[in-house]
Amino acid sequence: MADFDSAPSHQTWQVTKPEVTGEGGIVACQHYEAAEVGAAVLAKGGNAMDAAVATALALSVVEPWLSGVGGGGFLLHAAADGKVETLDFNLRAPMAADPADYPLAGGDGGDWFNWPQVEGDRNLIGPLSVCVPGAVAGLSAALERHGSIGWDEALAPAIALAERGMRVDWFADLAFAIDTPGLSGNAAAKALFLDPAARRPDPRDRTAQFLPMPKKAAMLRRLAERGADDFYTGGTAEALVADLQPAGSKLSREDLETYVPVWNAPATGAYRGREVHTIPGLSGGPSLLAVLEALSGQDMARLGEAAFSAAHADAIRAVYERRLRTMGHAAAGGDCTSHLSVIDRAGNMVALTNTLLSRFGSKVVAPSLGMLLNNGMMWFDPRPGQPNSIAGGAKPLANMAPVITTRDGRPDIAIGAAGGRQIFPAIVQLLTRMIDRGESPGQALHAPRIDASTPTILVNRRADPATASAISANHPVQITEDALYPVQFAVPSIVQAGRDGAPNLGAVHPNNPWTRAVAS
Repeated sequence: MADFDSAPSHQTWQVTKPEVTGEGGIVACQHYEAAEVGAAVLAKGGNAMDAAVATALALSVVEPWLSGVGGGGFLLHAAADGKVETLDFNLRAPMAADPADYPLAGGDGGDWFNWPQVEGDRNLIGPLSVCVPGAVAGLSAALERHGSIGWDEALAPAIALAERGMRVDWFADLAFAIDTPGLSGNAAAKALFLDPAARRPDPRDRTAQFLPMPKKAAMLRRLAERGADDFYTGGTAEALVADLQPAGSKLSREDLETYVPVWNAPATGAYRGREVHTIPGLSGGPSLLAVLEALSGQDMARLGEAAFSAAHADAIRAVYERRLRTMGHAAAGGDCTSHLSVIDRAGNMVALTNTLLSRFGSKVVAPSLGMLLNNGMMWFDPRPGQPNSIAGGAKPLANMAPVITTRDGRPDIAIGAAGGRQIFPAIVQLLTRMIDRGESPGQALHAPRIDASTPTILVNRRADPATASAISANHPVQITEDALYPVQFAVPSIVQAGRDGAPNLGAVHPNNPWTRAVAS
């Protein structure tokens, strides 16, 4: 008989995932089926952008609560010759958005942000939380500029997956269970995600089921046949507005018709012989570069684990306080997101982050399209007179911060993460481990991290015991698990170019059951 009285009251388990190597290209992302789609594109001769777009479209089906065609995001593309470009296809507030529609109720709200709560959480859930989606415009523009396959070919795997249905296992059921209260408030969302009768058995696995998405498949097929513009100026746009406006959304045909993704030069900073390229403006990118600049004056390679983490905590907290106080569309200058990193045989790279914001976004499904919509209004500060206050037609301050580094004029690392405000603090720690300490992507991802995106610093329970003590000299500390739920740390994906004849490397967050890096 087991002696339960003498058993430890708490056990910590470490989950590992092997690093992947390949010379023909690698796709690293948060869902194995989407990564397999991208790797298949590379195997057929497609380039990094072909694989990235096909992977992102597949993610909208197989992991629909994190990203999708009803969301928006950012990407970086690095050509093999080292030229880096960024594309902003993030969400935009409807032009008719009115701050008066979001009266303050007092108390804390804002989901990821410590902002006052809005009456009825209408900036977080429901039709008034929806912003103009940019994903379709962005992904099609990216493919047109840097891809080698057609839009219809990029959509084909997502259409097939939607017709078959997303695979529902215990992890998907956990996601549905967590958000059952919110999804139950929207009839179309409830019918799509919570109706057991809508599922069919997986003939190869009795522990899983398929959830077909026929309306979404039909919408994607129409976009493949008529082009991405149909989402903004054609029948899909008409159906979307007809679905949302009667429910109270401010989204209009004019909002869709005037949406344009924007190509830009990257925001770039130097760090230890590398150029670190990220998204400029209303993203996590400028804050990420500011932290790296703060760390550049320290010899990070020689610091012990505790001092290494404490240095990150100090730098991240200083930058975060400036970020939320000064940045926004009016200023100068969740676990809810999907990130993917890709390298192809030629050395081209893509780092792409797409989001619905909160888990299941607005919890609103357009009934005629089977498409889940974002809750982009969550990203605006509901208080008037702030740099990031609600304004019609404005883009909000986003947390996403995909990164590509170059070294000696060639792409070196593509990295990004899901996790809202946790994103850029995680990326900084991984980059410094890889650059300062020479760790591989897999080694860096298996090392315990801290999260300093809030005043109380979260420390992974597996960290060096001295870490919490070192950080507590300047900040409150909470020791916690890197758990599936609640998500306390970001979920990154990384690829790195091989050097001097070595193969390319890919790695993903190890303890998420669906993450995978797949070599072509």
